[in-house]
Amino acid sequence: MWDERYADAFEAYGTEPNDFLREVAEGIPAGPVLCLAEGEGRNAVFLAERGHEVTGVDQSPVGLANAEGLAKERGVPLTTVVADLRDYDLGEARWAGIVSIWAHMPPEVRGPLHAACVRALRRGGAFVLEAYTPKQIDRPGLGGPPTRAQLPMMMTPEGLREELAGLRLERCEEVDRDIDEGRYHQGPSTTVQVLAFKP
Repeated sequence: MWDERYADAFEAYGTEPNDFLREVAEGIPAGPVLCLAEGEGRNAVFLAERGHEVTGVDQSPVGLANAEGLAKERGVPLTTVVADLRDYDLGEARWAGIVSIWAHMPPEVRGPLHAACVRALRRGGAFVLEAYTPKQIDRPGLGGPPTRAQLPMMMTPEGLREELAGLRLERCEEVDRDIDEGRYHQGPSTTVQVLAFKP
């Protein structure tokens, strides 16, 4: 699915960074940043332009090839890794920032991944997340997992507080906002936004 979606480069989600990431990027301390489920690299390239050493991980080689092209066009370095987040090793105390934008996955994958993120952040490191909440299921076609069978892939502030135990949550809230990100994220949306730090 994802290789097909990224075959028309940047039609899916565009080339500009996520609005929430842009808003909070100053809070990410200097150092290496890991972008999860990074797709075509719009967020990773934005962070590289801010001076971070960025690694983007995704299961789609097509998406990451587009990301590498965008980084080259913008004149910034970018490391890409084709991997499944079910078994990708994030390391220990390695990252100054970890970014998870629209990384929807089943709870049995997401929970261990978020626990790994807590371990993988350096002291003072930042975790940034935006995801659709279950309320988005009532807005078909505007973004997020499209069927009720995929509701568990959506996230809530309450669930994320549990999954991110060990981080200091500066923001963890549900918001209603309009999104304009390429073909697949358009219009009124209910999301959860997280900015958290490793004590």
